[in-house]
Amino acid sequence: MSKEIEDHRLFNHSGNEPFAEVLARHVSRRDVMRGGLGVAAASMLSFGGAAQALASSGAQKTPLTLAFEAVNGSLTDAVVVPEGYVAQVLVPWGTPLNQNISWQPDQPMTPEHQLESVGMHHDGMAGFALDVDNASQRFVLALNNEYIDQAALWAPQGGPTNVEEGQRPADESRTEINAHGVTLVEVEKDANGQWVHVPGSRYNRRLTSATVMALSGPVAGSDYVKTRFSPEGAQTRGTNNNCGNGVTPWGTYIACEENWPNIFVNHGERFQDDARIGIPTDKSRYGWDTSAGDASEENDEFARFDITPRGDRAVDDYRNEARTFGYQVEVDPYSDALAVKRTALGRFRHEGCWLGKLEAGQPVVFYSGHDARNEYVYKYVSDAAWDPADANRPGEKYDRLAIGNKYMDNGTLYVARFHADGSGEWLPLTPSAQTRGGRTLAAALGLADDDRAGIIINTCDAADLMGATPMDRPEWASVDPASGEVYLTLTNNSQRIEEGASPTYTNGGDSLEQTGVGYDLAPTNAANPRANNEQGHIIRWRESRLPNAFTWEVFVFGAAADDADNHSGLSEMNQFASPDGLWFDERDDGQGILWIQTDNGYEGVTEHTNDQLLAVVPNGLDDIQGTGPVVNSSNQQQLKRFAVGPNGCEVTGIFATPDKTALFINIQHPGNWPADGDALVQDATVAASGQVRPRASTVVIQKSDGGPIGV
Repeated sequence: MSKEIEDHRLFNHSGNEPFAEVLARHVSRRDVMRGGLGVAAASMLSFGGAAQALASSGAQKTPLTLAFEAVNGSLTDAVVVPEGYVAQVLVPWGTPLNQNISWQPDQPMTPEHQLESVGMHHDGMAGFALDVDNASQRFVLALNNEYIDQAALWAPQGGPTNVEEGQRPADESRTEINAHGVTLVEVEKDANGQWVHVPGSRYNRRLTSATVMALSGPVAGSDYVKTRFSPEGAQTRGTNNNCGNGVTPWGTYIACEENWPNIFVNHGERFQDDARIGIPTDKSRYGWDTSAGDASEENDEFARFDITPRGDRAVDDYRNEARTFGYQVEVDPYSDALAVKRTALGRFRHEGCWLGKLEAGQPVVFYSGHDARNEYVYKYVSDAAWDPADANRPGEKYDRLAIGNKYMDNGTLYVARFHADGSGEWLPLTPSAQTRGGRTLAAALGLADDDRAGIIINTCDAADLMGATPMDRPEWASVDPASGEVYLTLTNNSQRIEEGASPTYTNGGDSLEQTGVGYDLAPTNAANPRANNEQGHIIRWRESRLPNAFTWEVFVFGAAADDADNHSGLSEMNQFASPDGLWFDERDDGQGILWIQTDNGYEGVTEHTNDQLLAVVPNGLDDIQGTGPVVNSSNQQQLKRFAVGPNGCEVTGIFATPDKTALFINIQHPGNWPADGDALVQDATVAASGQVRPRASTVVIQKSDGGPIGV
């Protein structure tokens, strides 16, 4: 998620043992096992070593090699790429989606203009081929628009109106609502090798914070989501603060609702889940609710953001409106069908939706992290087994969302518990699951025995009661499609005390009201030796043959090169902190590049470089020696800095064309970039000569010779 809208309040008061403590014991135990059991123990704990990962039919394969020279850190208003590469801007904020409007550097934004333009602050994205033969030349780009920069949005008028107090003008609220959501736009590679969008394409459309969407899965139609707008609990309006994304094998896009709670406000009595998930009680983030009562308001378009109970029944007001948010949102990029909120995958601040290893006859699996301090990692497993006949067929018209109903509406949601011995378990979030206190999860939450919808509405409380492991802000994940290994960024955790007495963990029963020191005051330890851990790290795991079990290890620790606790031996050429975006780029022979993006606020690194994109080939790393992470002082040269973003930005959102000749990334909240305020397509590596109106943009990186990226 962007630092601009992070919410550092602590909502998890469960007292569950944090990952920091688990990790400390894991590293200590690992040291003993390696010393006493030698190679056998090493192979058990280093499941992703080169020898195993490259073995196929008994043959060894030559590891994929990164063939670019790492770039230096940069503190400029430009994108930096390796020698022999070029980078161009594509579909910046405000790009017209049809031929009836245009973009100007001083463009005043209206609700209508913003609705027909690319939204603001690009994040997760993916490409969807329009035909198989030209999949690397032409496709629909699906793009999250996570949040807004009010200063840039309202620059022509000197800023937003009544942003701190008073009533927001209705058209300003509408414009901001329309700047959020998802953009779908056709893009193609022209004869000159540049990428352009196609104005007026029938695939171009916007989904905003006001777009009508369907609810599906266990929550749909339940009393929890009945509102004045949808008394049947079948629909809602809008998707908001979509950060990471997902792609289904049947050809749909998943936009993940993350920092959505602050668009609402509740001034009155509120539900338990309102507090646990962070609905504010004083004021909303943008004050859209204050536009309620304007003479132009239609169908409670602003009133719905104030969820204070006002009527006798839920259908008389919007007390349940926030309960229609916090889901994975499935979008068919090939049609104009209503987007669907897939409630079976849980309700929280979803960072992403990452498809697990896909196998015929096996369930479809999706992973997601709850991006907040001391929150959890989740897995959804479909009831239906994967049928390859359901795979995407570009160019054909059929009901892809009906296939989504098959796999995403009925299944089991799990939450992760990590153990110090390198093992882990998936805990089911079902009404009949047994909590640590011995009761069923439904009973512990005060729900009916069969209330699956209630479990989903209270996903966070359910995970607390099951004893899940609180993590250091789990963000993006990515899955090696060959091995099934899952990589996950743990971005940082700003709440960490100096070494001292161990905290107590009090949640051994079924109470949601706990006392004691708690994990939010967890001390530093061997694996997390830094108070106010700002560097973060990446872990990975592999599913076990045993039911609901996995094994895990640390892949790499973020750090500054001169940090005393630089566990991965990073140098000035690859130092990083706060890993965020993550994507596994599969190549030939089941190998691939793991791309790592950062959203850094750690001074030890920010004084040397802006946010960046790094690359590593996991299958090319040697087995772990000693007690360190997979990337360590013996092999850290295999981790290379590939690109650096302009000043003030976050580097996020990533995918490549099928032929791997074009890599797409997003530059979010730049301070003074792109250089040319008029151009929609331009060189991303040029710095502005003066102050420009900043625009988040997609950047396409290609080799000058047209070859595959990175190798």
